[in-house]
Amino acid sequence: MPDVEPQPATHAEATEAIVSETLSAVPSAGSSMADGGLEHARFGTEELAIVLSHYDIGPIEKIKPFPRGSRKAPKAVLRSAFGLFLLKRRAKGKENPQRVAFCHSVQLHLMDRQFPLPRLLGTRRENNSMLRFNGQVYELFEFIRGNSYDQSLEATTDAGRVLGLFHRLLDDFECPFESSAGSFHDSSSVKSALEHAPHALRREYGDAVEDRAEELAEGLDFLRRSYTEAAERAEDRELSTWPTSVVHSDFHPGNLLYRGSRVVAVIDFDSARRLPRVVDVANGALQFSILGGRKPTEWPEYLDETRFRRFIHGYESVPDGGLNEPECAVVVPLMIEALIAEVAVPIAQTGRFGSMSGMEVFDVVGRKVRWLLEHEARLTEVLAG
Repeated sequence: MPDVEPQPATHAEATEAIVSETLSAVPSAGSSMADGGLEHARFGTEELAIVLSHYDIGPIEKIKPFPRGSRKAPKAVLRSAFGLFLLKRRAKGKENPQRVAFCHSVQLHLMDRQFPLPRLLGTRRENNSMLRFNGQVYELFEFIRGNSYDQSLEATTDAGRVLGLFHRLLDDFECPFESSAGSFHDSSSVKSALEHAPHALRREYGDAVEDRAEELAEGLDFLRRSYTEAAERAEDRELSTWPTSVVHSDFHPGNLLYRGSRVVAVIDFDSARRLPRVVDVANGALQFSILGGRKPTEWPEYLDETRFRRFIHGYESVPDGGLNEPECAVVVPLMIEALIAEVAVPIAQTGRFGSMSGMEVFDVVGRKVRWLLEHEARLTEVLAG
């Protein structure tokens, strides 16, 4: 298993001086909508100095916090004589060494096959893919420059193609390490979150919830029933008994880097695990066709069907990437589950979805679920076509 215990620092003092000077000149990490205005976790000066002493990346010229993704997983961009790198400390709950080793094995397998992803660097002494220090797990990657998803049809098609390639290249993957388990499908955590969401909303909004108590109860009841019924329809096809393969499990626009309309890197493999591939396809189709806005009240209820078609077309353009009839039949039910799961858990914890009102988000998700149910036959025809 990739692993290393901390060794005495060889140039930690010099690194600490650079870290102190750099961090003192950088403002606090900004908040993002997904984090509800909360500041991202950051590295300590001594922590950075010790961790970086375990890597051979040449003299470090600059270090800058990189407040993207989970606020619980601090990241920093490093500029050294050897180039640009991204250092990451795994978030709490994501640092199990066996599961990190599984994810790294997936990445190394893909690197050998020229899949677009950041190169994972090994430690100086043992060439291990992770560094364990003080109860934490650290990873160092090459930093790849790229642009965000521009919502174009070409970029959407390439996202589907890259997911298909991901699955195809991992067909023969074997690994002795344990992966994470579970998904958004038929999840007891999601069901529990839907039950506890009203309590979180009352804590957050007080009388405003009571004023809409009946309407809110009806909306949440609809989401609970829709989630349960969608899971049951997938299980009518015996989804849980289907063959599994490695899935990314968090394939969305924020985890892809582009140059023009081409994907140059897929990032964040923290959630990689073994599941039926259609779980990845359904979530990807949802993420690349859903329409939002700055405020939940501005979100349309419908999906972008053209982008939905393009994503599926891209996926099926890879050899052996075509979905079979049972897979086509469960995509829309899985999309419904994924949509509800994405909002239910954070709202049950805080009453909000990022910086947005949990009540407003539940309202618009209810409308989107109704749209999916009403248009399921047409979307399934697209999948089978």
